[in-house]
Amino acid sequence: MSETVSSTPSSSPSSTPSSARWWARPAARAWTCAPAPARVRAFHESLPDYAPTPLTELPTLAADLGVGRVFVKDESSRLGLPAFKALGVTWAVHRALADHAAHGEESSPVTLVAATDGNHGRAVARSACLLGRGAHIFVPRGVHPQAEAAIAAEGARVTRVAGTYDEAVRRAADAAAAAPGAILIQDTAWPGYERIPGWIVEGYSTLCAEIDRQLAATGAELPDLVAVPVGVGSLAQAVVTHYRSRPSGRAAALLAVEPRTASCVLRSLTLGEPVSVTTGETTMAGLNCGTPSGIAWPVLHGGLDAAIAVADADSARAAGDLAALGVSCGPCGAAPLAGVRAALSGEGADERRTALGLGPAATVVLLSTEGPAANPLGAPAH
Repeated sequence: MSETVSSTPSSSPSSTPSSARWWARPAARAWTCAPAPARVRAFHESLPDYAPTPLTELPTLAADLGVGRVFVKDESSRLGLPAFKALGVTWAVHRALADHAAHGEESSPVTLVAATDGNHGRAVARSACLLGRGAHIFVPRGVHPQAEAAIAAEGARVTRVAGTYDEAVRRAADAAAAAPGAILIQDTAWPGYERIPGWIVEGYSTLCAEIDRQLAATGAELPDLVAVPVGVGSLAQAVVTHYRSRPSGRAAALLAVEPRTASCVLRSLTLGEPVSVTTGETTMAGLNCGTPSGIAWPVLHGGLDAAIAVADADSARAAGDLAALGVSCGPCGAAPLAGVRAALSGEGADERRTALGLGPAATVVLLSTEGPAANPLGAPAH
């Protein structure tokens, strides 16, 4: 097994993003796992507001990055919300309420409880509102007041936590355990709390299935590289599961991108075991997480090819460039472009390009997970 860990220093502010940490293990492409259940996509397709989100080709970016084709999966409008999170939440809430009813508790009032950096909590609150249930959402410091207000506007009770995302998760878990009829709908897992986070991960599989069909419709082959933004790692878990459960053949390289101030997955991969990190401030609020999800970690450790951490300035530049090309996104959604740029430019770029297996004809998919409305703090100026 070969691993590389390095820094990627900037050669010039105009051509290369800020210094970023890098980890790679190309042998991950041989790792395999079971696929997500096929019935998830059928469930989403049955929802009234369901429609596949766009997969937009950007030839200008392909030329800039020295690859054949670049596509951006645009999650700025998903089931009426400005981020991808509704995919996981709707499926998990559907499964959790069915389980609740199966235990003879259907007639009792239900409150859905969650902690959030913004997008997950709003999706939980929206699901609760549509289903006539209550919602109680815990919000850590650093979440923009407009994002908090959007959660409250869905009818949820919002509790602000004067601490990190990890502390908000602990507060939400304690509140759900203490309140009759409360169900914790959390997108990170720990020992004893794994089933609902697993359903959330399954829900994200619809996004990957859409990409397959959309690429095929353009005449493109399967991607050579998929770049995914990472907080606790649940979306990355879904992406790894999708691409590492495919029949034998050419495997995509999978790149995780995190903020430099909250790179818990990169740090864990570097050490070879899951660890928590102390987080700082970042405009990539939805990725400001200090601990990898317990169920995501084994999948990420097995199936990720590489991980990189980027600065807020890199994400802001990427968001501005994407906006100029017609793709509006928030800083978390722009992180994959920032990460790919950092990997494919500057000192050591040839080595990193080789680790990712990228040639001049490569197809790259960037997962833009949120629109600017999801994170007003980091939205580019227009």
